[in-house]
Amino acid sequence: MATHRQRNDRPRIGGAWSPSPASRAGPRRRRQTEAGQSEWLWGWHAVVAALENAARPPPKRLLANVDRARALAERFGAGLVVETLESAAIAQALPSGAIHQGVALRTPPVEPVALDEMARPARGLLLMLDQVTDPQNVGAILRSAAAFGARGMIVQDRHAPAFTGALAKAAAGAVDRIPHARETNLSRTLERLEVLGWRCVGLVGGAENQLSDVLDGAPTVLVLGSEGDGLRRLVGEHCQVLARIPMPGGFESLNVAAAAAVALYEAGGRRR
Repeated sequence: MATHRQRNDRPRIGGAWSPSPASRAGPRRRRQTEAGQSEWLWGWHAVVAALENAARPPPKRLLANVDRARALAERFGAGLVVETLESAAIAQALPSGAIHQGVALRTPPVEPVALDEMARPARGLLLMLDQVTDPQNVGAILRSAAAFGARGMIVQDRHAPAFTGALAKAAAGAVDRIPHARETNLSRTLERLEVLGWRCVGLVGGAENQLSDVLDGAPTVLVLGSEGDGLRRLVGEHCQVLARIPMPGGFESLNVAAAAAVALYEAGGRRR
């Protein structure tokens, strides 16, 4: 299939989504926050998915209130070691404000996979996030990826949150169901994906093409930019085509997680 790589007269790449307060935090502050949450998961769906994931090692610590401990025993058997605590005591073990729903798990983070393992054979949908740093957004995108049948997610290694804590809670178990790869150079990664048979579509608010017009059912990588700046220039230039989500209601932009859900739904209906 012939492809057209747009090089000239392209719209400004960026400004498609508004930053949240978390995305504006400095790198040092984000790293400190992630380090403090690096091994804790909380929330019923996130914990259950982690316990069901055979690729994870045994939990280091599993906390639950009485009702959740009973539910875990019914689901996983009496051999599961659970520390039964009051909900307030569970909260004390977690970062401030964590909505734990009566259960929390301390476990090593889920491991990323190699790009080729995820991308071979070229089939279906992949997502790539270009420096999307808000854990809530990344978690929500993972949840949509699971709902709409994406094969995996690729993130920029140094500018992506850890797949634990608030991110895992927002993902509602999708952290353990959608594989992810962490890549240093997304431009080179897009080149590799093109070689492997993927068509890379960058989402840009000011693109000439509508997303529905460029989707053809081929194996597709949907590339989304950061909450504040959108796609970086080089990443956009390594997409075969740029496209926008039409907004007839006149609203100027969508949150990146909402944009991902719309794009996944649209692309999912075109798969071969």
